[in-house]
Amino acid sequence: MNRKTFLKTLMVATPATLIGMKLNALNKLADSFGATPKMPALFLGHGSPMNAIEENEFVQGFRKVSSEIEVPKAIIVVSAHWESRGTKVTAMEHPQTIHDFGGFTKALYEVQYPAPGSPELAKETQSLIKSTDVHLDDKWGLDHGAWSVIRHMYPKANIPVIQLSLDYYKTPREHYELAKELAALREKGILIVGSGNLVHNLGRVDWQRLNENFAFDWAQEATNKMNNFILNGDHDSLINYSKQGKEFQLSIPTPEHFLPLLYVLGLQEKNESISLFNDEPVAGSLSMTSVKIG
Repeated sequence: MNRKTFLKTLMVATPATLIGMKLNALNKLADSFGATPKMPALFLGHGSPMNAIEENEFVQGFRKVSSEIEVPKAIIVVSAHWESRGTKVTAMEHPQTIHDFGGFTKALYEVQYPAPGSPELAKETQSLIKSTDVHLDDKWGLDHGAWSVIRHMYPKANIPVIQLSLDYYKTPREHYELAKELAALREKGILIVGSGNLVHNLGRVDWQRLNENFAFDWAQEATNKMNNFILNGDHDSLINYSKQGKEFQLSIPTPEHFLPLLYVLGLQEKNESISLFNDEPVAGSLSMTSVKIG
């Protein structure tokens, strides 16, 4: 149908016809990601941006977990590094690689991760979330919370990647409940990834021991409690992290690196398996603990 014919069709279409056209478009969108065996969901401790170009135990862990799961049709990342007013989802065909950090080696700024985007998945994500308005975004791209870990898992950059932002006006409970609305995507070959760090206090980092795997006492105690809550399915204690004492307050001075965990826990179904990997501290006040559900 050429443009002139299409415009004539719109001019004479009845409301019922227009509704039918919209429904057909929505059905086509839903069919673009057909049913598959359920994908896992991952929380990845991303740590320093330098992990993007270094070879260490953590990037080996990222590669290992990707080798254990089916290759996804697309990936949704909830990153600590995209906070916004309201909830947004990237909807461009070709997201930019964002170098959202400073003071690192030139080689890190030269890294590009040219994975395609997926406007179709962005629209489907928008349609699934009913609890809040979701805005399609064409300005963000892939920040280092996304590409620094995904590039180790899928180095060919041939899998579509979109990002879902963290609305900084939402409560931890609201973030957790929003995640549940994404559950259907796991049945369509979509890998959902939360990227942050469970213990993340840059103000307490021991910069003289930056490459050492050690934790201050308070960080280790918080990690032990977090791990127990995760493995025992005690999501409420993690949602209410601000009530868990001084160790948690020191470990989570600001929420953005912790909240992506709640998106992954919100996807866990009853009796679904859960495991930890990369469960190591760094520089006293950071942890690389990562979580696999399913």
